[in-house]
Amino acid sequence: MGPAGDTAVMFRHIFPNALGPIIVAATLGVGNAIITESVLSFLGVGFPPDTPTWGRLVTDGSQYLQVASWLALVPGTLIFLTVLSINFLGDGLRDALEAQQAA
Repeated sequence: MGPAGDTAVMFRHIFPNALGPIIVAATLGVGNAIITESVLSFLGVGFPPDTPTWGRLVTDGSQYLQVASWLALVPGTLIFLTVLSINFLGDGLRDALEAQQAA
């Protein structure tokens, strides 16, 4: 191939350009896993009933919506904020890596 081997080309050119999309895909996967676990726990097919999860907290709090709606709204809001912050973290890391490559 020439003076630079395949490994050098891969780490010099391909890997830095692929790192941004890989990070975004990984953070989206983490957010997707959190939402999936919460939905399954909310439906009762996730972890055992004695294991506290956000989905289970929303299920338990939904029984008291008329009396204390915050019991369901707080865990649901925390699920939303956690997934949103993980997605923003991934976008920020991608932007930082792109800016670093441009310089």
